[in-house]
Amino acid sequence: MRILILGGTVFLGRALTDAAIAAGHEVTHLNRCQSSGPDPRVECLRADRTDESALRAAVAGKRWDVVVDTSGYLPGVVSMAVKALRSTAPRYAFVSTISVYSGNGFGEDADVAPPPDPVPDAMTPETYGALKAMCESAVRDVHGEHALIVRPGLIVGPHDPTDRFTYWPHRVALGGTVLAPGRAGRRIQFIDVRDLAAWMVSLLARAIGGTFNATGPAGTLTMGNLLESCITATRSRATLAWASDAFLLDAGVTPWKEMPLWVPEKDGGFLQVPIGRALGTGIRFRPLVETIGDTLAWSRTRAVDHAWKAGLTPEREAALLKELGQKALSADKHG
Repeated sequence: MRILILGGTVFLGRALTDAAIAAGHEVTHLNRCQSSGPDPRVECLRADRTDESALRAAVAGKRWDVVVDTSGYLPGVVSMAVKALRSTAPRYAFVSTISVYSGNGFGEDADVAPPPDPVPDAMTPETYGALKAMCESAVRDVHGEHALIVRPGLIVGPHDPTDRFTYWPHRVALGGTVLAPGRAGRRIQFIDVRDLAAWMVSLLARAIGGTFNATGPAGTLTMGNLLESCITATRSRATLAWASDAFLLDAGVTPWKEMPLWVPEKDGGFLQVPIGRALGTGIRFRPLVETIGDTLAWSRTRAVDHAWKAGLTPEREAALLKELGQKALSADKHG
């Protein structure tokens, strides 16, 4: 199978490239060559996907079995790419997000967010889900039921540029008292980027179309499971201090960013997304301790002064732990 990946060098694109090559497929990247250097294992076409003439010139006379779009965020740009590439490949796979859902359900047939009015020229956190839903429609308009739409949840693992999972193995490995969010029994979901990529490549090889949620694991995973697994995997002597939603909100802790994998329970439906369709097509999940260990090992290859994009600073955590302890002491005195 010949695969054209729009992007291909950062995180999911990188993992898709690894998975496709491992499965014996031929890969081409199309990107601006700005995020990182070209991958010597693949053909690389240089073009800005927002420039239609440059896109068409880059692919002129070439053919693939499928296009994989890992870098589409604006419906106008995606629509243009789908149409420009239609003659070069009969199938198109688009990486969307579970953020498309309007909040009234998270099954693949649930309602998605309506188009913003007016449609913005740039993506913002507030319009991210709605614009991705519009991008999905642009792909289906051309490829219909043969389009493959993948809606991942939080993607984690080595080379994650967001730090939204990496923070936890890193922080637990440091030891001491770790501020833990919400309830230990609170359900969470995420997927290792390598598991997502391997499954997507298998779908492409079988020419499977349709819309699929893609997160994990297959069973129930809780925040307590994750942090205890981090302790096990890192052989840490860390202890966990659990802080309630109310405490974190009162302290102004930013969900998801300052405290990764935490949102108030009233807002947490996207951490309980059904994945029956994906399971039915053979998606598989590696052991959690493997994801933790590999992510931490990769994280330790980065610069010591790496600027973390998510998680509490040591100073912020220390202040919150002190406040949490004072509240617990006060409650004991008045209990």
